[in-house]
Amino acid sequence: MAFKNKKDRFASLLHDIAVNLHEGANFFASYNIKTVEDLHTFSDKVKEYETNGDSMVHKMIIELNNAFITPIEREDILELANHLDDIMDGLEQTAFSLVICQITHYDEYMLQFIQAILSSIVEIEKAVDLVFDKKLKDVRKLAIKIKDYESHCDDIYRESLTKLFQTEQDPIKIIRLKEVYEGLEEIADSCQSVANTLESIVMKNA
Repeated sequence: MAFKNKKDRFASLLHDIAVNLHEGANFFASYNIKTVEDLHTFSDKVKEYETNGDSMVHKMIIELNNAFITPIEREDILELANHLDDIMDGLEQTAFSLVICQITHYDEYMLQFIQAILSSIVEIEKAVDLVFDKKLKDVRKLAIKIKDYESHCDDIYRESLTKLFQTEQDPIKIIRLKEVYEGLEEIADSCQSVANTLESIVMKNA
């Protein structure tokens, strides 16, 4: 199917989903948590971004159901939107895990995770727009960068768990930190799923 420009309603909706995700990730990375009360404020705000993203995806589904022609295959548009939503869901779930575990500061591994995830989301936002600009070679380059960030997160995950089990004696603290590390690793995996979908779109439309 032929591509259309960024004014296409599907391009606009995907752009809005990606921007909401980027804004949510920025908030996740930058909010200054000091107390348990801060955690609740933090989690509630991340939940707002997640709810906003859900509404956008729902609108996308309605548009896809009503559309006779789409700029790229409707299954690819829906898959891309759902994977973007998975990332936002992961951020919301991890924020909630921080509340449950009462973790009021990011340790060095969480900070590394968050920076890699945020960098990946920046590339995702660029790639989503470039898909509808017909710049498919650039989309593939960005997809590779996103996968590199995910690979880096794999390394962080292995290192974080190794250090955790080697140095921490408190079993409750182990459970709490492991829960957060696993959540962040799952977010990185969702970013890779976006990259895989982007590469598939490139292959189909090149």
